[in-house]
Amino acid sequence: MAVADETDRQGTPADEQRNRWWLVVAAGLAVFMASVDMSIVNVALPVIERDLAIPTSVTEWVVLAYLLPLAGLALPSGRWLDAVGHRPALVFSLSGFALASVAAGLAPALGWLVAARLTQGMFGALLFSLVPALAATAVQPHARGRAMGLVTTVGPLGLISGPVMGGLIVDGPGWPWIFFVNVPVSAVVLAVGMRLLPHGTALRTPDRAWFTEALLLSSAVAVVLLSLTFTADDGPAWLLLAVLAVPLLGGWVRLPSATPVRKLLRTTGESGAHVALAATATALGVVFFVMPFFLQRPLGESVSAAGLTILAFPAGMVVMGPVGGFLADRFGSRRMAVLGAALFTVGLALLLPMDDSWRLADVAWRLLLAGCGNGLFNAPNMTIAMTHAPPSLLATIGASTSLARQTGFALGPASATVAWALSSYQPAGIRAAMVLATALGAASVAVLLLTRKGGGSPPDPADTAPQDTTRPATTTEEE
Repeated sequence: MAVADETDRQGTPADEQRNRWWLVVAAGLAVFMASVDMSIVNVALPVIERDLAIPTSVTEWVVLAYLLPLAGLALPSGRWLDAVGHRPALVFSLSGFALASVAAGLAPALGWLVAARLTQGMFGALLFSLVPALAATAVQPHARGRAMGLVTTVGPLGLISGPVMGGLIVDGPGWPWIFFVNVPVSAVVLAVGMRLLPHGTALRTPDRAWFTEALLLSSAVAVVLLSLTFTADDGPAWLLLAVLAVPLLGGWVRLPSATPVRKLLRTTGESGAHVALAATATALGVVFFVMPFFLQRPLGESVSAAGLTILAFPAGMVVMGPVGGFLADRFGSRRMAVLGAALFTVGLALLLPMDDSWRLADVAWRLLLAGCGNGLFNAPNMTIAMTHAPPSLLATIGASTSLARQTGFALGPASATVAWALSSYQPAGIRAAMVLATALGAASVAVLLLTRKGGGSPPDPADTAPQDTTRPATTTEEE
């Protein structure tokens, strides 16, 4: 979303404000919580499946229901939040997220749980859009780099903590508490926000165009996910349902609000960076969905052991993330993005045997290698996108890359379920899902290699000179 103006909601210039670092910390805590909820539930899926007596073919919707609104509302949420005060927006989004979390923990059946997760995702989308503006306006302009650095670091930390926290909580008080823990975190963030934020402009109902855009994008994503789900249960004929996404996306493209995105994707290098990001995110969704089942079923490991093993992937990602950025500045972003995507693909390929005689260490080092590759890929690929974006569209990068990432995360579990279903949910189907993930990784390498001028050299000064440094382009969470 566009970062807020140089003034706060009561008109005080940012350079006359005191730095409110507690607000930055609170904003980081909010995005940490929303990021944790993207991964914490994965490790609990086998237990939820057993306790709620639901078929394996629909367990993916516990994950997808959260990711769907994150994708569908990524673009429209930012524009709405720009028009309202930060304090009422924070109260609204945090309160809704906490209440939806309580509802998820109390769910007696799948329908209730999916509805609660869908509501969680709606308010999570608002949080992901609001947090960069909170952090950017909480400090003076010369301190914004540090503020945004803190916020963009805790997203991966949330993904790291999710499987570990999920495993420990499921083995301890039980899976409902993976949702209940959001309540005290929301309360802390809300208390800081109420103390430090001005009252600001009151909330207002979004206009009809906003609802139209949100409906078209969410419906397009939902149709694709439904087609994959029904294909898993009833055969490949259901893939034809995905065709309905074409007119939905066509309707969105004709909206005036889609013009900046169209202009962005026509810019040299942008389409390749976005497609590569979506491919790797989809592969990640596959891995994080099937790996808990492989570790707990063929290998017979506990939930907590599975969570600790899966931790190897995001650990490698976070370790190599800063290295990828440094190497991109030194050797060129396109070259390092290709190298990272290739290492990511190699790590996934090494997982393909999925041998039921493996020990946890055999899985962990392969996940670590894939995670290192993904971490090496992320920063250079984002640099490609930022380098070739027109200065007037830098703020749109945050929304468009978030959409590519969240769509990939949503498609991953759905695609994995289809691949698994072809074997009637036998262990061989898990291997088939990993083949799909590996193919997606290879596709990201091919796309980057085929993309002309994909970011291999530093930006031309003429491209960056007009950029307003008081309005940095940001993303809400990183891989």
